[in-house]
Amino acid sequence: MTTPGNPAASTMSRSEEAVAKHKRYIWPSVTNYYQHPLVADRAEMQHVWDVEGRKYLDFFGGILTVSVGHCNPKVTSKINAQVNRLQHLSTLFPNEQIVALAEKIAQITPGNLSSSFFTSSGSEANEAAILIARMATGSFDLVALRHAYSGGSSMMKAVTAHAPYRKASIVSQGISHAINPYCYRCPLHLKYPECEVACAGDVENLIQTGTSGSIAAFIAEPIQGVGGFITPPKEYFKIVFNTVKKYGGLFISDEVQTGWGRTGKKWFGIEKWEVTPDIMTSAKGMANGVPVGLTVTTPEISAGFQGLNISTFGGNPVTSVAARATIELIEEENLLENAERVGTYFRGKLEELQAKYPLIGDVRGMGLMQALELVKDRKTKEPAPAATTQVLELARANGLLIGKGGLSGNVIRLAPMLNTTKPDVDEAIRLLDKSFSEVPN
Repeated sequence: MTTPGNPAASTMSRSEEAVAKHKRYIWPSVTNYYQHPLVADRAEMQHVWDVEGRKYLDFFGGILTVSVGHCNPKVTSKINAQVNRLQHLSTLFPNEQIVALAEKIAQITPGNLSSSFFTSSGSEANEAAILIARMATGSFDLVALRHAYSGGSSMMKAVTAHAPYRKASIVSQGISHAINPYCYRCPLHLKYPECEVACAGDVENLIQTGTSGSIAAFIAEPIQGVGGFITPPKEYFKIVFNTVKKYGGLFISDEVQTGWGRTGKKWFGIEKWEVTPDIMTSAKGMANGVPVGLTVTTPEISAGFQGLNISTFGGNPVTSVAARATIELIEEENLLENAERVGTYFRGKLEELQAKYPLIGDVRGMGLMQALELVKDRKTKEPAPAATTQVLELARANGLLIGKGGLSGNVIRLAPMLNTTKPDVDEAIRLLDKSFSEVPN
């Protein structure tokens, strides 16, 4: 294919041409993985093919978004039928699909979280959660955690505490960040459990010294996603929940990455910590790749919204059908239990890799949300971002798609679909093992 004014384009591969046009027409801030970005062509369940026909085992799922397999016919067949019947009208017109989804969500959410507001992304969902919390409590101050990632809007950049994602002029009045429970790199230089979860105490100290003393809400991911799948001690959120209540705040659980069975056995990550939040947000894996955002709370809190509200695309019939089909598939195929069982198996295999490669300093996560933090030296824990990039590139070359994260870019993030099998794990481990063995010393 020849591009006018560019005869050389005729010698480009399909991937090269797509990447060249991406650089020309898409904002340069839109990041791509790999030195030579992968241009996807099609996908089926656990696998992706690029435009040159190369096949990859996908263990990142579009950043934890493809939850039940690429193009799963049990979901896509219902999407296709709905597209051909009614695609969109907006929230100005009720439809049976949005009602059916909201009813389903009310049946599986913890406590009395039964009043839903739908949007199109996690950023919007978190915006709505903070807005309703401020309205319902009459307070303004918000407490978030360091290393958090909450979205790409102006307010969510302010809530985010991860420098590479805060490179903008943002308004952050009323938002304070507490120490996060990062046991591998404890900011208090303590060791669990002797520390008695001292990091949880920082939330109260922050409220007393960095806010008006009365807060609207505390917002946190049960496991920090972009931060590198940072997993707190089991007591952490129970302690923080009581503190939040003491100062009049609402507890917001950001389930954009941890929701819908990702952490195993339970529908939502916060349930693993035995805490019932006042508000939950979600997106990503909820609809298996269809853009969606959810903010769910109690009827009493949602009644506190002041003024009018609308969501042009939120809860449209196609999105609602996709989300409900995904949730029902998770139920029908018992994928909550599968994520727990296969996740435990996966964790064991990753720990075997850790024993084999000194480069792997920490293994953490829950269910099918696991991470490897790479370090130059296990004693100093100096981050190894260059080696992490090498592992990412080598895994791609070997036919495995994985993610990365962490403040220093030194964490391998692994999040296969909820219907991943033990043979899938074995293959991924084989490819990871090969990739680590090929990292230059």
